[in-house]
Amino acid sequence: MANWSDQRPGVAPLTGAATDARGVAYDAGLRSFMLGVYNYMASAVLLSGVVALLFSMGGRESLAAQVFIGGGILKWVITFAPLAFILFMNFKQMSAGALQATFWGFAVVMGLSLSTIFLVYQPMAIASAFFASAAGFAGLSLWGYTTERNLSAMGSFLLVGLVGLIVASLLNLFLHSGPLGLMISLVGVLIFAGLTAYDTQRTKSIYAYVAGTSEEGRAQIMSATSLYLDFVNMFMFLLRLFGSSRN
Repeated sequence: MANWSDQRPGVAPLTGAATDARGVAYDAGLRSFMLGVYNYMASAVLLSGVVALLFSMGGRESLAAQVFIGGGILKWVITFAPLAFILFMNFKQMSAGALQATFWGFAVVMGLSLSTIFLVYQPMAIASAFFASAAGFAGLSLWGYTTERNLSAMGSFLLVGLVGLIVASLLNLFLHSGPLGLMISLVGVLIFAGLTAYDTQRTKSIYAYVAGTSEEGRAQIMSATSLYLDFVNMFMFLLRLFGSSRN
């Protein structure tokens, strides 16, 4: 069985002339695969945004306000539901159809979790952070796709940094330090910017192992999930850095 989760970035296995029929077919398949990944990712971002907006509609009278401001166990269920979905997707063997349904469910619960931004930040701040994230994501992903540089070493460094970022974020939940929070947001933007390029190159390399196999559909969804998380986290850290809070 093809090992679609192999993270070794590398060049395409076919290195013949551009006119070689097999090389042309591989390139066409790779473009189709990447387009599918980006379509999944963009659709999930849109779905999460719509869910977040609807859940927070009404401001302080919204369902989001009742859940997250009012307190209760539902607040924590929604907060940690995305993590549960990610763990389920990574460790549960599912068919491509079941994984796809789980992916859309993940996008919905992420939207519920993200709905708090509409209660905290000004709409203009949210829009500015979103478009800045979209522009940055597009440029970084394009670089990750086209660069000849092997980004695996950078990816390992970024993953270690991500662990440190999580630890610092948990620590700041108790310290409530403004300067530490600012530093966490800045480092978070840099880490997820780098992960965007790394995950794009990794997605490109994965195609070499799943092309023409039954794992191709599953690999698309899992790769889209990684890029979705890169984008959303970069957006959230940018929003925390430059967003204007509501009064």
